Amino acid sequence: MAKKRRKLNKDFEKKIYSSKKNVELVLAKIYDIDDEDIQKDYLTSFKKVVFLFDQLKDDYESIGFNEDSEQLMLNYENSFNLFELEFEI
Repeated sequence: MAKKRRKLNKDFEKKIYSSKKNVELVLAKIYDIDDEDIQKDYLTSFKKVVFLFDQLKDDYESIGFNEDSEQLMLNYENSFNLFELEFEI
């Protein structure tokens, strides 16, 4: 049985790439914090954002663009925005 090809979406791939860069930037800023307690608090709070991004990326890489893709992106974006509101970085 032939393997089903995953559906691609260029605009969605651009959003994922941009999201990846945002996650990397915030993590770099967090790792630049000298106070270990503050750094640990930031990392703990940002862990959910990283998890949701990984879920989004993994879903797209394994399945492709599907009915869940937009919801996964929305979950990630909401979590990222909430983190930005709660923490100055």
